[in-house]
Amino acid sequence: MEDATESTHGSGNTSDPEGDRCLYNDFGPSKLGTKEYWEDAYQKELETFKDIGDVGEIWFGEESMSRVLRWMDKAKIPEDAAILDIGTGNGAFLVELEMDFLKCQGELKDFDICIDKGTFDAISLNPENMEEGKKLYLHALKDCLKDKGFFAITSCNWTKEQLLVRFSEGFEFVQELPTPSFQFGGKIGNSVSALIFKRVH
Repeated sequence: MEDATESTHGSGNTSDPEGDRCLYNDFGPSKLGTKEYWEDAYQKELETFKDIGDVGEIWFGEESMSRVLRWMDKAKIPEDAAILDIGTGNGAFLVELEMDFLKCQGELKDFDICIDKGTFDAISLNPENMEEGKKLYLHALKDCLKDKGFFAITSCNWTKEQLLVRFSEGFEFVQELPTPSFQFGGKIGNSVSALIFKRVH
C-alpha cells in the first residue's frame, strides 16, 4: 500500500496553493444534493431494471466495492457482522428497505460497520441546508455505530485531509485504502478518497 501521507485525494484536486482555503466547503451546492434528484434517478433505474434487467450504475465502479471487501477480509470482519450501507444507491436487494439516514433519530443502533460510497458527497451538495445536513449525518453516524465499530467512506468530493478533519470528533483514523492515482502538472492525486475510521467515545 502506498504511503498515505504522500498522496492527495479528491476530485482530481491537489493541494490548494493557498493552503486549503476551507477544509469544509470548497464546492457549491448542486441539485445532486437533493433528495428529489436521487429519488427521480433511482426511479428511472428501477424502471430500466424492470424492463430489461439492467442494474444501473455502480457508484465508483465495482472496484470500490472490492476495495472495501478486501479490507474487511484482511481486517477479519466476521461474516455475521451487522453492516449498514448508508445510502445504498440502487442496491437491488435493498430496494424495498427505506429509511432517511438523517432522520433515523436513534432507530439504527449497534452496527459493526457503516459503509458510505457517495452519500456524504451528495448530502454535502444540498442547496438548502448544507451545513445542517453534514451535522445530522455525523450525529446519525455516531449513533448507529458500536464503540470501536468501523466506518468506511469513499468520496469523490472530499480529500483525505478534509475527511480527517470532518470525522476527527468521535472517530479515529485507521487507514487509507489504495485508489487509482493520476499525475497532472507534476502533482500526483486521486479522483477518489477511500478511508477507514473507528468509532471512539
